[in-house]
Amino acid sequence: MADTHTNVKHFVLDTSVLLHNPSALFAFADNQVVIPFDVLEELDKFKKDSNDVGRNARTVIRHLDQLREKGHLAEGVPWNGHGGCIRVAMESVDVPRLSSHVPDNRIISVAWELKRLGRTVIFISKDINARIKSDALGISTEDFQAQKVDYDTLYSGYREIAVPGSTIDQLYAQKRVAITDPALAALRPALHPNEFVLFKDATEPGHTGLARYVPSTGAVLPLSRGKKACFGVLPRNVQQTMALDLLLDDDVQMVTLIGTAGTGKTLLALAAGMTKCFNEQRYERLLVARPIMPMGRDIGYLPGTKDEKLAAWMQPIFDNLEFLLADRRVHSGESTNVEAKLKSLVDGGKIVLEALTYIRGRSIPHQFMIVDEAQNLTPHEIKTIASRVGEGTKIVLTGDAEQIDNPYLDSNSNGLSFTIERLKNSDLMGHVTLERPERSSLATLVVKEL
Repeated sequence: MADTHTNVKHFVLDTSVLLHNPSALFAFADNQVVIPFDVLEELDKFKKDSNDVGRNARTVIRHLDQLREKGHLAEGVPWNGHGGCIRVAMESVDVPRLSSHVPDNRIISVAWELKRLGRTVIFISKDINARIKSDALGISTEDFQAQKVDYDTLYSGYREIAVPGSTIDQLYAQKRVAITDPALAALRPALHPNEFVLFKDATEPGHTGLARYVPSTGAVLPLSRGKKACFGVLPRNVQQTMALDLLLDDDVQMVTLIGTAGTGKTLLALAAGMTKCFNEQRYERLLVARPIMPMGRDIGYLPGTKDEKLAAWMQPIFDNLEFLLADRRVHSGESTNVEAKLKSLVDGGKIVLEALTYIRGRSIPHQFMIVDEAQNLTPHEIKTIASRVGEGTKIVLTGDAEQIDNPYLDSNSNGLSFTIERLKNSDLMGHVTLERPERSSLATLVVKEL
């Protein structure tokens, strides 16, 4: 299909973009999306996989098949009535310095040829090396931006403000400070639902107060639990206190915790889950899931049974659970078989450790669900997981956006960061960024200095 006007842009999509988000096909409004033929070949290789990559590949193929029924893909098929067009590029040309034996190079060559013909072309890829090569050839190159946030300005879940000492006294005396109170009225931007506010006395630094904004009350309320221990775990800093407040509030159905290693994300989530499941019996079971490999890769190639395969990947979870189940009283004279306790809970179905590969297709009602290492998931994968949540289930996402193993994600584009930013205005969601490592003095030193 020929360009209908001179301002049309040609977006050449790499395979990595479509495997990341199949909807990328329709993300470029009134411009032309170009799919190199080699991308179809690569999608064909992935389509049989049972993981999210395979499912995404099949979704793209189905989209293209539906477009094929409306016209010839080689000529371009309009899809939105506003100039949007999707075309499969059959041509592949030789480009100086690029070996035509490499599929990525042939994909880049499609963008190079369009540029040579005078088209306005932009190469879109999640593959950093592909972006570098195309940029070196003078091709305008971008990451897929539709599901990216600015990690440097990511919502932290709390803020500090200086107030008169009387405001702090009012908070604890009246158990609330109205959002219209002069001390809060000037806050910009406005408080988000379940956002925490740390009040600091403008004249007496040691005089502080901690509250959470609850929209239904039109006020910020003091934390109901304070700094009480949760399943034997006592919060060690103000962010951990905030995190436990959200984790133990049944009205907050999704909690996201982000922070570097040792900040206590997983331990706090597990402690809250065990309190809710075993002490309060609010939920039927504690479900803990992790992505086995970047992009949710299956575990079938590892030796052993499913449980044996999971054990290696779930060891950090086992470590935390054993810590929580252990009797940590010094010289108590009691001997506790922690492994037997844990085995009994797992065998009895009270604690379920699962690979995310097996979550899709299930309905998960009345459970306290923790998804650990969520920074290795795409926004689409987190949407898939969260959509499994049934009535009465609470879901907790934890991760470190600066420690990502998925080659196509970074701190700005991973599903955890995206979820935090997109859902921050919902009453059902709460978030805290944990900044201070508390694992040990050495861990704190390493995180800070290395």
